[in-house]
Amino acid sequence: MEIGSFIKLERKKRNMTQEELSEGIVSVSYLSKIENNKADVNPNTIKLLCNRLGIEINDNEKKYLEVEKKCKEWYDMLFDRYDKRVMTEKYEELQQLISTNINDQAITFEIHKIRYYIVLRDFKKALKQINDLHEMVDTFSDTHAYYWYKFKGDYYSFKEDYQQSMQCYQLAEEKIRLANIDEVEIADLHYALSIAHSKLLNGMEAINYAKKAMTVFQRDYNFVRCAQCHILLGISYQRIKMNDIAIKNYNQAMRLGKLENDEQIIQLTHLNLGRFYLIVEESKQSIKNYSLALASGDLDCASKLEAITRLMQFSYKNSEYLKAKEYLRLGEDTLSLVKGEEYYRFYNYIIQAYAKLLSRDVNKFESIIKKEFIPYLMQKKDYQYLVFYAKLFAGHLEKKGRYKEAMQYYKLATSSYDKIIKLGGGIEDEKISSISDM
Repeated sequence: MEIGSFIKLERKKRNMTQEELSEGIVSVSYLSKIENNKADVNPNTIKLLCNRLGIEINDNEKKYLEVEKKCKEWYDMLFDRYDKRVMTEKYEELQQLISTNINDQAITFEIHKIRYYIVLRDFKKALKQINDLHEMVDTFSDTHAYYWYKFKGDYYSFKEDYQQSMQCYQLAEEKIRLANIDEVEIADLHYALSIAHSKLLNGMEAINYAKKAMTVFQRDYNFVRCAQCHILLGISYQRIKMNDIAIKNYNQAMRLGKLENDEQIIQLTHLNLGRFYLIVEESKQSIKNYSLALASGDLDCASKLEAITRLMQFSYKNSEYLKAKEYLRLGEDTLSLVKGEEYYRFYNYIIQAYAKLLSRDVNKFESIIKKEFIPYLMQKKDYQYLVFYAKLFAGHLEKKGRYKEAMQYYKLATSSYDKIIKLGGGIEDEKISSISDM
């Protein structure tokens, strides 16, 4: 490990200036060289700087091996399925150990903090950690650089910036040849790359990376990870209109989810089957799968809102207004729990629109759809939902005898659908197991 990088990191974490750290020990310019690993510095100077920072160099092999083991245990825990309380307790223990001792795990630990904050959904801290480490990138080993790019990719994936995510994952992939990375970790990156390609509608690339990842997971009998790959393959084959192969992959994911008694896999498969049958216009099967997904006890709020709003739309379309109102109330209750989330505005528009429809407040319904929701979808380039809501609004206007206005929105629906076809997508976005569900 380059000691200068660690000194720089610890100084910044303590909000110390170079002047404060170097005073009476070395000049500011020389400290700058030390921190950038551009100076051959004697051990006594390092000791003085470390003493001022309140840390010591750990050269005890037994203690180093103990820290390394604890770090590895914590790194393997950084997935959504693990208990966040235990994860945090381990983090706090390691933070205390590493913040007072310099050892080879120090930089790896700091990089893994990005992943830790992402799993906790504390994206502000994740971004701060990325920014704090940014100046040190040039000093990273190939292994450090691999994790740095991969976890940055995870961050951008959660922020739905899939172009940036893809770039980071590809940079991580370039480091594999020289880095000390095992096959399971590489398979994990291939899975993440498959998700990024899927989100960017690169169907064949998504299929190729999902198959690469699944080869390793099958070898290790990791059926949960295999099921995640089958869901990705189902989505990708569905996009290229190979529906028979898509449904086989969804069914295989369901079998593996039930075999492993993994509720999350079962939920994700039901959600994607709900979308699949929506696209092929088999409404009974779509309703069945959305209902089964919603019946799951611990469905996350975003997925829950999707299932609720789809079932509300089906109920309204089938003139089952009492049932639609039940879903509306459930949607309002769920929405109240997620006011700070990025998807709140999207589902809030849907809930408001149907609330006005069900209360026969036509003027407010028209205002929400025309002045707010459709412009929002156009800005987001969300062509899937533009097709649905432009057609819904056009049908509403047609019933009112406003044929000229209706035609405008039918044209918008048609042009939006054409854009989806041009991009190679279906008429509905996919639900994929997030990169930290592994």
